[in-house]
Amino acid sequence: MASHDSLQTRSKLSVGDKEYVYYSLPKAAESLGDISKLPVSLKVLLENLLRHEDGTTVKKDDFQALTDWLKERRSTSEIEYRPARVLMQDFTGVPAVVDLAAMRDAVAKAGLPANKINPLSAVDLVIDHSVMVDKFASPKAFEENVKIEMERNKERYEFLRWGQKAFDNFRVVPPGTGICHQVNLEYLAKVVWTSEEDGEQVAYPDTLVGTDSHTTMINGLGVLGWGVGGIEAEAAMLGQPISMLIPEVVGFRLEGALPEGVTATDLVLTVTQMLRKQGVVGKFVEFYGPGLKHLPLADRATIANMAPEYGATCGFFPVDDETLTYLKLSGRDEETIALVEAYAKAQGMWREEDAEPVFTDTLTLDMATVEPSLAGPKRPQDRVSLGGLNDSFELLLDSIGIAEDPEMGAPESLTRADVNDETRVPLEGTDHMLRHGDVVIAAITSCTNTSNPSVMLAAGLVAKKAIEKGLQRKPWVKSSLAPGSKVVTDYLAAAELDHYLDRLGFDLVGYGCTTCIGNSGPLPDDVSTAIDKGDLVVSSVLSGNRNFEGRIHPQVKANWLASPPLVVAFALAGTTRIDLTHEPLGQTAEGDPVYLKDIWPSTEEIKAEVAKVQSEMFKHQYANVFDGDEHWQALEIPDSETYAWDEDSTYVANPPFFVGIDKPAQEPKDIKGAHVLAVFGDTITTDHISPAGAIKPDSPAGKYLQEQGVEVRDFNSYGSRRGNHEVMMRGTFANIRIKNLMANGREGGYTVHIPSGESMSIYDAAMKYQEEKTPLVVLAGKEYGTGSSRDWAAKGTRLLGVKAVIAESFERIHRSNLVGMGVLPLQFEEDMSAQSLGLDGTEQISILGLSGDIKPGEVYDVVAKPKEGDEIKFKVKSRIDTANEVRYFLSGGILHHVLRQLVA
Repeated sequence: MASHDSLQTRSKLSVGDKEYVYYSLPKAAESLGDISKLPVSLKVLLENLLRHEDGTTVKKDDFQALTDWLKERRSTSEIEYRPARVLMQDFTGVPAVVDLAAMRDAVAKAGLPANKINPLSAVDLVIDHSVMVDKFASPKAFEENVKIEMERNKERYEFLRWGQKAFDNFRVVPPGTGICHQVNLEYLAKVVWTSEEDGEQVAYPDTLVGTDSHTTMINGLGVLGWGVGGIEAEAAMLGQPISMLIPEVVGFRLEGALPEGVTATDLVLTVTQMLRKQGVVGKFVEFYGPGLKHLPLADRATIANMAPEYGATCGFFPVDDETLTYLKLSGRDEETIALVEAYAKAQGMWREEDAEPVFTDTLTLDMATVEPSLAGPKRPQDRVSLGGLNDSFELLLDSIGIAEDPEMGAPESLTRADVNDETRVPLEGTDHMLRHGDVVIAAITSCTNTSNPSVMLAAGLVAKKAIEKGLQRKPWVKSSLAPGSKVVTDYLAAAELDHYLDRLGFDLVGYGCTTCIGNSGPLPDDVSTAIDKGDLVVSSVLSGNRNFEGRIHPQVKANWLASPPLVVAFALAGTTRIDLTHEPLGQTAEGDPVYLKDIWPSTEEIKAEVAKVQSEMFKHQYANVFDGDEHWQALEIPDSETYAWDEDSTYVANPPFFVGIDKPAQEPKDIKGAHVLAVFGDTITTDHISPAGAIKPDSPAGKYLQEQGVEVRDFNSYGSRRGNHEVMMRGTFANIRIKNLMANGREGGYTVHIPSGESMSIYDAAMKYQEEKTPLVVLAGKEYGTGSSRDWAAKGTRLLGVKAVIAESFERIHRSNLVGMGVLPLQFEEDMSAQSLGLDGTEQISILGLSGDIKPGEVYDVVAKPKEGDEIKFKVKSRIDTANEVRYFLSGGILHHVLRQLVA
């Protein structure tokens, strides 16, 4: 789209023998005033606006709003942002393609060509979320897990291959290749993007949104990207701009360098703790300062990856020499690298050593003060020092209520006094005993760390030294290695460290997200039985970014994030009730104690191994990245513009979202006489709301699948069935650890139907309310919707009949997704909550003021009518934040808005 270019910024840039058109920020400054101190991340947004100026969605006033940001260091102005591309993984990608297929059906029924529905932006979907750790600690584990994955997901993969063929601008990276964020970092990202317009090559920053919240990992490469809901990403694909308020930008100054024995993982856990305490939800974080010269690109990507954990929209690192070094290492061509350098310098986006941009707020960290750390047992921001882990676990036992006195515990339950054999649980068929705190899962997994050669090679060195000392993994530990790309396997082999990891049970299990997203697979029967028999509080240690309740494994209540070398160490120790800074990991054959310091590699040793990572490894592994193996190539693909839905499929189904799209949208009206489906406390995550992990046979989703003739062994996971709304709506609010305050202390997806007073599943209650034509609301506390960018947390909410969610505060992505599905997000006034108002969920709720002209941020009156006593009246603020979101809400959702425009 040609820009109006009212500031006359269109310029030429010569790089080698090529010439590019670009929209010059220095030229814009001639009209706008000095913008040199603007954070680089906001310079990227300004360039985006200059390039897309059209007088309607982007106007001259928008440029001035970004310049004015420098005065107040914040803004209330709304802008329309258009990222260059979209990144997806298969859990979020399948429902997105389902929606696109359903939209094609809808426009075809309206008499329009089906191919009117096509991605307008480049879309890459990487299949990385479906491999599970069924087999482990075996040379055949990878081969067997891939085979099982293909059998389980054949329907989904055939559907995705159809999408790849049917839609333009849509590429699929087949399973068994790597994690989307690592593939993006190592191959897909260009830092500076180019496209042909009117016979000229236009250069502009590589920007993207992704349907996984850890899309932010690419910020480490100087590429502005963040996670959005699948709903919002689909709209971006279809040419809709992303409405956003110009964000506050928090500057994070890094000084010094990491000390000996400290890893990038320790650094990111420290940064996460600091920024979560600071409060950066909805804000950009930009890293600067002299410490960056000591921070390799992979370390930067590790920090950027965990932006969702510290709550920021993104964690951005400007382009500098280290960026160019990594581009060269990862096999990018010389032409691209030269363009990146020339463009960044021409635009003032290059990081200067002494740069001090203007920020909303700043924090400083001397990296020399970082210490070995873990985070847990339930949240990634709860960092604990390595030496404090034992004490932290004891506090967990206290909070769960494990009794000091054995006689005070339940007959089958262990107590905190489980140091004697009598109070431990034997592992059947072995001489081993299991107790609280024992590590039953040790997983080198997830995008955060498996893209970082220093921590991966450190893990290999720890394994090598452990073997040389005669140590071995404890037999109750399920160990696994799931790298984010095949390049990792190459450099572990080049360093001759892979076989040491294998000997400790860290055999390759797959290339993809595994343990971190709950694809940890079943525990061995003897371990599983012992946990249930003793009601044990056992641990997992994983190199991931997520450890929320119920996420890793339903039987594992304590989950600890740690660096890959620490994962290996805890597999050797077999317990988290240990101080590895003072207590031995194990013994040599001669009975001598072996401490962590005895097997921990030095910084120089790690550097020597990192030097073995070669550019040719990247070039080789990505040469045929879209081809797939023989299993993928053998999948049958229907040749049609619209999808031939199989009514018997329990994986892919035509959703009901677009029924009646050819009719005008309903006018908004007050919500009257609604009942409360659930009352939640603080930090209810999208892991709690959205269906994820294993499907329980006695759950509404499990019962539905059995009614369809699916055997329990073939349930697969909720994630794999995200293309089937019948399964997903039954799994919404069904997390085994969710606590509905209406359910009288019962954990899981339960509620009380009003007025009958009957206790039942949230799904069953919602269906009963639908039969009674009763609208529903949800009441919640602070940070509602924290976590991954799960579109089904919003889709399921809508399908259950929820008209509005009233919370104390919302996490960014979920709030946006609710609007995108036509669900009204409302916020209690400050210092007000369901509890302070005395609401218990038995009230009838009416929300008044919705009829007529809806505007962003309006205040509405709410009347809660209890069974007895006076009405409770209070005010709430609409969290429909922008004018574009108003349009989406009035259309019934963001995709409905796109379709209505097409049909009209």
